[in-house]
Amino acid sequence: MIPKGPETDGRRRRGLDSRDRIVAAMLDLMREGEVAPGAERVAARAEVGLRTVFRHFRDMDSLYAEMSRTIEGELADLVSQPLGSGDEAGRLAEIVSRRAEAYERIFPFKHASTAHRHRSDFLARGHARMVANLRQALARDLPDACADPGRMEALDLLLSFEAWSRLRREQGLSRREAEAVILEAAAARLRPSGP
Repeated sequence: MIPKGPETDGRRRRGLDSRDRIVAAMLDLMREGEVAPGAERVAARAEVGLRTVFRHFRDMDSLYAEMSRTIEGELADLVSQPLGSGDEAGRLAEIVSRRAEAYERIFPFKHASTAHRHRSDFLARGHARMVANLRQALARDLPDACADPGRMEALDLLLSFEAWSRLRREQGLSRREAEAVILEAAAARLRPSGP
């Protein structure tokens, strides 16, 4: 049993600091475009030894879990704010704007997780949870539009990260252009269909 005291507390603080630096290094490398930074690169960026990386994170899922907590913390304020508009069109515009902001923030991490999702139960569960949460939020925020199953499916697709990614990466649209396209397409789905 290790006696508790200033030395133990100092070691614990240094350990937590190293852990935070490792997570920050991994996130920074991904923001810079590296889909799968190696442990050596992460250790160098975090200015810790390679053994320290493996001591804190025995497998990639434990590192992904810590990264997810950090990202979710960064998005908490954006996600938790209630919509301000009373009408459906206004709520849709707010949803598109907020999702655009969130998708831009998670863009590099989502692409990295997509590349590794087939090898990670944690990432697969996280993706499924995100899709389900976004779908529930859509049904909550646009209940009249989502009462029609076909309209719900179309809106869910149009407002998805995958649609955003396609517009930004493959089609090369700016954030503003992508947001305008999604809002126009989703607004068209809100309008009642003719006889």
